[in-house]
Amino acid sequence: MLVRSAGVEAVMGTSGKKMYPYEIKLAAVRDVIDQGMSLPQVMAKYGIASRSPVTHWCSKYRAGGAEALRAKPQGRPKGSGNKPPLRSSPEQALRDQVSYLQAKVAYLEKLHALQAEDRSRTGRKPW
Repeated sequence: MLVRSAGVEAVMGTSGKKMYPYEIKLAAVRDVIDQGMSLPQVMAKYGIASRSPVTHWCSKYRAGGAEALRAKPQGRPKGSGNKPPLRSSPEQALRDQVSYLQAKVAYLEKLHALQAEDRSRTGRKPW
């Protein structure tokens, strides 16, 4: 029926998933639900190549109303990329440097203690 009314281009025109605007979806759903038109009639009227989008739109319309047919943004939101590190205050920079130096001193003290223990055990220097 669709081929007779809209031509072969309506069925074979594009490859891949066709996107329909909100207005077409809403009009097609209202024709099916409110006007009682059949799916082939609605498909021919709006140039929809398959029954499945119309039935899917009808179920979404019944569940959530007309707003359920609007396109939702997909993918990652624009603002969720890697954010640059916050600039710290001079006091925070000094605290970070003190923490780093304290860790470095503790590491070196442990290294010297292990070297001294090794020297006392073997009686000679490790290098």
